[in-house]
Amino acid sequence: MSRRRVAITGLGVVAPQGNHPDIVFNALCSGQSAIERRADNAVVAPCRFDPSPWFTRMQLAGTDRVSQFAVAAAESARADAGWSSDWFNTDHRAPERAGVYVGTGFGGAAAVEEAYRRFHRGERVPPLSVIGAMANAPAAQIAMRAGITGPVLTYSVACASSSVAIAAGAKDIALGDIDVALVGGSEALLVAGMIAAWQAMQTLAAPRADDASASCRPFSASRTGLVLGEGAAFMVLEELDAARERGARVYAEIAGTGLSCDASHLTKPDAAGQVKAMRAALASAGMSPADVGYCNAHGTATLVGDVVEAESIKRVWGDALPRLRVSSTKSMHGHLLGAAGALEALVTTLALYRQTMPPNAHCDDVDPACDLPLLHGSADRDATLNAAISNSFAFGGTNSVLAFRRVD
Repeated sequence: MSRRRVAITGLGVVAPQGNHPDIVFNALCSGQSAIERRADNAVVAPCRFDPSPWFTRMQLAGTDRVSQFAVAAAESARADAGWSSDWFNTDHRAPERAGVYVGTGFGGAAAVEEAYRRFHRGERVPPLSVIGAMANAPAAQIAMRAGITGPVLTYSVACASSSVAIAAGAKDIALGDIDVALVGGSEALLVAGMIAAWQAMQTLAAPRADDASASCRPFSASRTGLVLGEGAAFMVLEELDAARERGARVYAEIAGTGLSCDASHLTKPDAAGQVKAMRAALASAGMSPADVGYCNAHGTATLVGDVVEAESIKRVWGDALPRLRVSSTKSMHGHLLGAAGALEALVTTLALYRQTMPPNAHCDDVDPACDLPLLHGSADRDATLNAAISNSFAFGGTNSVLAFRRVD
């Protein structure tokens, strides 16, 4: 059975660099880091976000920040795609032929923390704590706003959550199960208890003394760990021919996806598993490594993770490696965990659409074990850039790779 081609026609974002795709992408291309040092000495990448354009005061009761981000980003993506209020009032569109696919690692972390705080102080626990905290709340909120009655699904696969969600939505369109999808992810866990838990794992970056904004240094010999970020990113996906028929702007095509599991360790990545996912994505896209000009790397700036990813990329690309350009934009927006795959997929999509690749910031001293063709300094404009991949590798061993192709 022939598979339908999947177009990306709408983008929406709430990110540390800003709340519009162009603002975020321009900031990343100019090397602007949103990482900052908090009063408790943790370095994080927070969002400046006002929910009032999206929610009334009454609606905000029981709506965790993770759902606020998701609704704002998804509604922005719908508007960008020209998805009007009468979208389903046509002969060829039905609400049951639309889906929502959302990734999140921790769901409503703030709702959980506030409930425990009040409980331990002997105060009344907010009655909507469960509603705010449940992991599928963002997807449900999005579906209600858009009137979608098809599959509304939530994926929680640690750092691969939203990449897996995008892959799932794209596959359902490709197979003809649905015609349009809102896909992406949201994460909002910059609360004291969650940061303390991550600090206990000893995986977070130490603040850089001379410049806290440069604390996340993927593939650098001086890297010290990851930086937690927050935000959401969403895409509208449609069947390519239908998108062209309605005159939609097509940013790029999701050409292939690859999934694998290391099945070896909960936190230590394995190159063999990553290689399988990258090769699967290329195979499903009908691409060879030489076809791909840009890789938005997972690159969290952990001591072990960066070395393993560098090894896996080198294994897959082999002699074609010099033609590839690699960067981890986590160096500037931090690690959004469950939403990381979605934000980085959005960045990769815009890299293809603009044929411009953002840099791998704060890496003047490349680790010899990470000797990839990294993009240093500023963005790189390449008019021949026609294909790219985005890597997401998770705790638990799940690897998700998305392959994108430029559409003229």
